[in-house]
Amino acid sequence: MRTGLGARTACCAGLVLLAIQLHTPAFADAPAGQDASATAPQGRLFSPTDLGLLESPDRAAWQKPDLVMDALKIADGDTVADIGAGSGFFTVRLARRVGDSGVVYAEDIQQPMLESIKRRVNREGLRNVVTLRGTDTDANLPRGTLDAVLVVDVYQEVEAADSRVRFLRHLADSLKPDGRIGIVNYKPGEGGPGPEPQRRLARSVVETEVQAAGLRVLDRATLPFQYVLVVGR
Repeated sequence: MRTGLGARTACCAGLVLLAIQLHTPAFADAPAGQDASATAPQGRLFSPTDLGLLESPDRAAWQKPDLVMDALKIADGDTVADIGAGSGFFTVRLARRVGDSGVVYAEDIQQPMLESIKRRVNREGLRNVVTLRGTDTDANLPRGTLDAVLVVDVYQEVEAADSRVRFLRHLADSLKPDGRIGIVNYKPGEGGPGPEPQRRLARSVVETEVQAAGLRVLDRATLPFQYVLVVGR
């Protein structure tokens, strides 16, 4: 991950927080099912002390969160997950989109990130968010219950192709039969926010791995600096 970045460049250079990882109406912590600290991830993690870099003033303009949620067909009452939730940029927007009858799992492998999200959703009066601590191998999502899983700037941080395929399979296990996974990655090349060019994955690479995981691409969208793949069974 770059060091000494300006706010715009760093903003999602790391929304992601993980080397690999990968909602009850009242705000709560969901049980992780194991001691996540015992399997602390190896590799690059975005520092919780730099959370402000994930909230640059222009992020919504180029990240286009409404377009991303529309591509996933996220609607009132849905149960969804924000993987590598970080500062909660998408978590709070998802919570407003699904409403009081919906649920958002905010997942991260770093407890300080989850504590920050707790404070944020409490401050904003959102009571349909559950924080969930994953590990470097499993997001610990409930099986077969999610309408959508959002993976923003996380997929490209999984180091190996076979690990990314396992990552997709884990996420697919959490979906309802018609559930969808939204993968948002930075386009290859220079320019804009995001990680170094060598850490970016071409869309064709991700599509090949989606197929290897036994899934298929249902839809595609393009953002100023990123591409969006909607994946399902």
